[in-house]
Formats: sequence, structure tokens, C-alpha cells
Amino acid sequence: MVSFGALARKLLGSSNDRLIRRYEATVQAIGALESEMASLSDEALTAKTVEFRTAIAGGKTVDDLLVPAFAVVREAGKRVLGMRHFDVQMIGGMVLNSGSIAEMRTGEGKTLVATLAVYLNALEGKGVHVVTVNDYLASRDAEWMGRIYKFLGLTVGIIVHGLSDEERRAAYHCDVTYATNNELGFDYLRDNMKYERDQMVQRGHHFAIVDEVDSILVDEARTPLIISGPLDDRSEFYQTIDGFIPQLGEGDYEVDEKQRTTTFTEEGTEKLEGLLAAAGHLNGSSLYDIENVAIVHHVNNALKAHKLFQRDKDYIVRNDEIVIIDEFTGRMMPGRRYSEGLHQALEAKEHVTVQPENQTLASVTFQNYFRMYKKLAGMTGTASTEAAEFADIYGLDVVEIPTNLPVQRVDDDDEVYRTVEEKYKAVISEIDRAHQRLQPVLVGTASIEKSETLAALLRNHGYKQIDFTDPKGLQALYAAARSGKPSRHFAVLNARFHEQEAYIVSEAGVPGAVTIATNMAGRGTDIKLGGSTEMRMELETAGIEDPAEKEKVAAGIRAEVDRFREMVLAARETVELEGGKGRTVEKPGGLYIIGTERHESRRIDNQLRGRSGRQGDPGRSKFYLSLQDDLMRIFGSERMDTMLTRLGLKEDEAIVHPWINKALEKAQKKVEARNFDIRKNLLKYDDVMNDQRRVIFEQRLELMDAETLEETVTDMRHETIDTLVARHIPERAYPEQWQTAELRQETRDLLNVDLPIPEWAAEEGIAEDDIRTRIKTAADALAKEKSERFGPEVMRYIERSVVLQTIDALWREHLVNLDHLRSVVGFRGYAQRDPLNEYKSESFELFQSMLANMRDRVTQQLMRVELVREDEPRQAPSLPQMDEHHVDATTGTDEFGHGGEFLTADFTPAEADRMQRDPDQPDSWGPIGRNEPCPCGSGKKYKHCHGAYV
Repeated sequence: MVSFGALARKLLGSSNDRLIRRYEATVQAIGALESEMASLSDEALTAKTVEFRTAIAGGKTVDDLLVPAFAVVREAGKRVLGMRHFDVQMIGGMVLNSGSIAEMRTGEGKTLVATLAVYLNALEGKGVHVVTVNDYLASRDAEWMGRIYKFLGLTVGIIVHGLSDEERRAAYHCDVTYATNNELGFDYLRDNMKYERDQMVQRGHHFAIVDEVDSILVDEARTPLIISGPLDDRSEFYQTIDGFIPQLGEGDYEVDEKQRTTTFTEEGTEKLEGLLAAAGHLNGSSLYDIENVAIVHHVNNALKAHKLFQRDKDYIVRNDEIVIIDEFTGRMMPGRRYSEGLHQALEAKEHVTVQPENQTLASVTFQNYFRMYKKLAGMTGTASTEAAEFADIYGLDVVEIPTNLPVQRVDDDDEVYRTVEEKYKAVISEIDRAHQRLQPVLVGTASIEKSETLAALLRNHGYKQIDFTDPKGLQALYAAARSGKPSRHFAVLNARFHEQEAYIVSEAGVPGAVTIATNMAGRGTDIKLGGSTEMRMELETAGIEDPAEKEKVAAGIRAEVDRFREMVLAARETVELEGGKGRTVEKPGGLYIIGTERHESRRIDNQLRGRSGRQGDPGRSKFYLSLQDDLMRIFGSERMDTMLTRLGLKEDEAIVHPWINKALEKAQKKVEARNFDIRKNLLKYDDVMNDQRRVIFEQRLELMDAETLEETVTDMRHETIDTLVARHIPERAYPEQWQTAELRQETRDLLNVDLPIPEWAAEEGIAEDDIRTRIKTAADALAKEKSERFGPEVMRYIERSVVLQTIDALWREHLVNLDHLRSVVGFRGYAQRDPLNEYKSESFELFQSMLANMRDRVTQQLMRVELVREDEPRQAPSLPQMDEHHVDATTGTDEFGHGGEFLTADFTPAEADRMQRDPDQPDSWGPIGRNEPCPCGSGKKYKHCHGAYV
């Protein structure tokens, strides 16, 4: 029976369809202006920007100007880039401008779509941020799309890692700023650690468009951004604890892969207590005594390092370091570290140098950072599966934008095998068949380990691994395509080759190319059928000075890429349908996606599939699974295995049925819901800290902006005195009960004044108010004397410096206290008390205590400060040594970090890199941008010098 809702959707279309129809009227209005805009000169088109800005100054809104502004951008795109915005791209621009998420398939031109909403909102002059997932995309898009903005009279800035504060400030004050999500968050945190307003680099949070919004606001938002500083070295202690774990048996601990947790059993705890006591590390008789809280933390980390984290899957060991592997992209994350001692536990496990721990100086989650923007929008190819989360946490609606051309990709049903070996055998066989007809294949794997397992199987099967970034490897690939014969070559794209992933991905569409990739490595680079003309141009025309010769080579490349494309389109397969009787079906050519494992999230699978079938191209995708895969094994494949055995499923036979796909999708939905709940719960805790963070950061700004803090510090001093007197002279107590000697001592310590308080208390008829007033008078007199002696200007500078530095020091201590509270508050649930409410109440008490402590410390320092004459000009205090981290609160994974870099006012990471680069030693150069000057000193760009591939 058809439901009423289903019938309504069939007759009227979905709510998404109805919304698209409403936008189509505006698209027609924009199209009606196209001929008018085409008739304008370049100068007249550019002058439209001034005209629009004048209109906004006169009271019009950006929505009032949407139609003419979009028409201007479309015309500018045609003139500057030779690219005309499609009508569906216009709809995408309107969705972005409305503060929603535009879901557009891979290859539909999201980068160009953003220019519409960016230009329109930049007209207000308050700055628009375009957020990307990495520095490469930020630089590429700013340079590429920046040509449109500059043509129309707007300024464009780029924020990437390694810029100085001056460079960052200039970029943020541009009309349009391209930046990574991490750099935006870290700049926000650093700004709120500065001591003067003109040291800050950001100028507000007006409008942001987040590219790959699901990756940034969902995947990476599980983890807060953290800036930290080093603590004392405890490497020997980590190594000692690590030595205990191999002495434990399987009955001493429990591992829950689903929840990513490890726990000691009662027997394991007793065994550990004995080992710790023998080593002299146990205080008291029980591991869970309050004195042993730190030790419990360390032994739990050591157990997790040994039993949950796998080498070459979660991390690799390279150059005496543990290097994290991103679980979503399979990319190596150099410099990033696991948090809270877990990285040190892994270093001890792998017997590499144990680096010191860090203390949190400042932190913020992406949820709370991006919710500061007055208007937020996003774009991606895969957002609908997370629509509930976007709506709940960010207030963002997801709108599916129609494709410019109909999608021709065929998504085959999954094939499920009993064992991993059978699955890989089937995958190799399918790669073989596709390779014989020169159909390019992209094989998706879940980890480095699995990509290399598959690579080894291919090598054993007679394939040869080549490097697509090597001229010889590329020429071998092109030569095989030209000959029309299979070359039996393949390339691997995983964290070990992440530097050249854009090159590897761009050539994955060449006829006969076989590319193994970890999950979504290379995201942001299109796979074009036949290969990338642009990439080949860069590689094969580098160094050719003669324009005629360069054009001749370029023309040959274009012709060959076109011919290769036709070969790929023709690589179709005729498949006999099950049941025989001569019935066949033709499977399309184009890029063939083979998935070797389902991910926990449907979105990641959809991203892999979405690499094929761009812009109406034909394509094909298929997943090969086994009951031993992680998702199947963790979420109940035992019953299915038993059932298949009873049904007589033979070796190398597979189950292929739409029901299997639905069952898997159901399991994935459960995992997605669970992960959403985890992220939502973590956000509830961070919201508590965020309220306090906002108070502290706003207070810092008020203090920096105030002309004088004299009244503020006077109030602090008087409140400190009130607290002192109340503590030692209780209300309605008799004079003989007053603690006058103690009050005198504390007054001397805090206020630097020695007053005869016991003598005052002996006076006839004296009251506590009289003593309070006399102490305030004496303290105010000393403060006034210091101000007159130092001079008003110097005193104002001292007051501001002391207050800000005291706030910062106490805020750091408070963050540590909140971390400790967060780690133990969950146990309150055993006492039938809500952990979140407990956390809220206790964190509020800690915050109140911090504010009281701040008053005392500021008062004490200002009452004792003395002036030392210096010949050097006065400067604002520099920031402490800081490391950047992006910590996963559910697994302890540090997904971002620039370990050991000095981010002070006068020493930037970019300068540090340059200082450490030896022109004669390329090994010392580290990561280098393709367009940076070559460190060898030649004066050429890196890509035309030591970074050239031909």
C-alpha cells in the first residue's frame, strides 16, 4: 500500500525538487541579463562592483543585488577563465548565498560555483572566507578563481601554514580570503593570546563557505583544535610502563573494537599493582588510590597502544618517529601527534625516541568556531547522509543540486565472499578483465596496510608497480595506451606517496591505468577520462622556452588526451546475466571504481563512487566484500557465516543481491547514528567550556581596548581586601575571635603593606568596616605612590601586561583542571548522577575560583611591582613556545599538529624552515610548495628547478 507521503512526492516532487523549481525563476532572470553584460567593456563590467557597493551603502542588501551580481560574475568567468557558469551552478550559488549546503556531484564545478556567492557577499566589505581542506587546494583555488575577483576589483588573500603575522593580517583584510579550516581556527586561538589589539590578525567572522563541508564539519569536527606547550620530560617512565604490558595475559584485559576502548580485568589490575609496586611506582596499596590517578592514565594508554593501534594502519614508523595515518584519507600526517600521552605510549611501544608531553594553552572545536560566523554555507558531493547533523548542530539545510548532464555511472550490487583471500582473488580477476580492455581502474582500500597487501598480490600476479610522478613511469603508461595493448602496470596512492597524490590521481583516467588508493586520497582533484591535459602540460612543457615549440608540444598533448578519452569511453564490457539463456547486458566504459571494503560511513563510500561519472561521463562502480572485513566482523557477520555454510556456499562463490546492499546500508546507518551521538555528546561538554572561553576572550578584548585599567585594578584590589577581611573577621564575631595576626600576615603578603591590625582591633568600639576601610586606604595610597613614581603611562602599560598575562596563566591552569574533570566525571553515572550536569556545576565552581584567584594574583603583582630601567624600547610580551594539535576526543588521535615550531611574534615557522634549509642538502628542505622559490638559490620556482619531473 502506497503511503500518502510517497504519493505526494510522486505527484508534487520532494521538498528538494520544489525548492529547486523556485530557484529556476531567478536563474531565468539572471539569464535575461547575459546579453546586456556581454555588451559591456571590461572597464564597465569592473565598474559594476563600485555600483553595487554604493547601492549597499545606500541601504540595499546583498539579496537585492543577487540577480545582477550573479550575471556579472558569469560574464567575468567567460572573459577571464573561458568558463561559463551553467544554470545548475547558478542554483548552487543561490543555495550558498542563502546559508545552506549545496550538494553537487564530483566534477560539477563546485570551485566555480563558490565565486557567485563569494563575490556577492564580499561587496559588503566585511570579508568572505573560503575554507578548504588543505594548503594545496587553498593556494590553487585562490590563484585560479582569484582571477575573477581581481578582474572585478576585489582583493584576494591566502592563509597557509608558515605565514608571518603581517602576511596573515594582510590576507584577512582582503575582500576574499582562502584558508584551511585548521589555519582559521589556530589564528583565532592565537589572536586571543595576543597582548595588543594591533597584534591580532583576524578581523571578524562575517561569511564563510566551507568546501568539502562534510569532511571539515563532520569528520574533522570530532576533534578540537589545541595549542599546547611542552611539559617536563618523562620518557623513562613511559618506557617502564610499556615493559609491563607484554607481561599481561589475554585474561588480564578486555578490548572493544566497536567502542575503541580497552579495560583491565580484576586479575589484570592485581597483576599490574604487583608490577608497579615492585618497580617502586605505586603509592599505597591500590592502583585506584587518588595518588595514582596519573599512573592509571599511563597504563591505560600503554594498553591501548599495544592492543588497539596497529602499525602501518593507524601509524607508521619513519625516521625515529611515529607518523599518524589519517583514517579517512589514508594520508600520512607528519608532525601530528596523538594526545594526552598516547603518542608517547606508542613511541615507547615501538622503541623510538619518546618526545615530551604538552600542556593545553588554548583550544576550540570546529563546531564552536564555525558557529561564530554570522552566515555559514558549504558545498560537497556527499552531505545528505549527514543532513540531520548539519541541521542540528549548525542550522544548515542540505540542498541537492541537479547535475548539468544526466548521471551515466552504473553502480553494481556488492559481491560478498566468505574470506578475505577469496575477495582479493575476485578483485584481481576483475582488475585483469578491465585492464585487458584498457578500462582505467581506481581501486579503493581502507588503509595503507590493505593497499600494500593488494599491491603485493598484483605484483605476484605479474603486474609491475610504477610511479606516475616519474617521467619513465608515465611514458610507459602512455606508450601502452598508444599501442592499445595492456601494459600490466599499476600505481599506488597512499600516505607513503601523499606528496604527489594530485599527479597520481590526475592520470588515473589514462587507458589501462590501474591505481590503488586509500579511501579518498587525492580528494579535490578531478579524474578526467584520458588523463589531465593541464597536468601533462605542466610536466612536459616545463623548460621549453620557445613559444612555437611549446605550442607544438601542447597541441600534441591535447590531441592525444582526446584520443585516449575515446579509448576509455569505448572500453565497455558485455556481461552474461545470471541464469544464462544467452541474455547479456552491456556495462559502460569510463572510469571503473572497485571498492575492496565498505566504510563505517556511507558518505565515504559515496565519495569513492563519485570519482567516476563526472559531468555526464559513463562510469561504473562495484564493491567486493568479505565476512572478515572490519565492518562485517564487528557488526555481526558470524550468524551470516553460519547461514552461508549451511546453504552450501562454495569457495570462491559470492553472494550478489540487493538485500545484501540494504543490510549493509542499515548497519552503516547504525554506526553513523552512534558516531553522531558521540560527537553531539562531546559538543555538549565543549559548549560548557565554550561559554567560559567566550567570557575570557571577550574580557581580554575589553581590557586591550580600554584606555586605562586603573578603575579595574582598583576594583580587584578592593574585592581582594573584602575577601581577606571576611575570611579573618567573620560576620557578627566578637573582636577576641578575630584572626588579626593572620590578617596582618596575608595583608603583608598580598598588598605589600605592613599594618598594625592587631593594635587597631584593640581600639574601643572598632568595627570590621573600619579595619576594611583602613586597609583599603593604605593599599590605595601605595598604589597611588607607585603610579606617581613610575608615571601614568608606564603604570597603565604595567597594569595591562600584568592583568592579561595573569588571565592567560590561570586560563591554562583552568583548561588542565577541566581536562581532568572531564576524564573522571563519567564515573558519576554509576551513582545515578548525570555526568553532564555534574560537569556543568563543577566547571562553574572551578571558573568562579579562577576569577577569584585572578583578582588576588593581579593585586599581589601590582602591589609588589618595581621599575627596572632598560635601554631597549618597550615591547609587548612575546607568546610562549607553542605546538598545534587537532585531537580526536573519542580515540585520542592527534589529526593535526606542527610539533616543536615556535609561533612567537618575532619567529615564524616559515623563518624556521628557511633557517634549517641547506641549499646544498635537498634532504634538509622538507615540504616545499610547487610555486615557492627553489631552496637551492637558483631563483627559479621549485617546480621548474629541483621539483621538475621531466
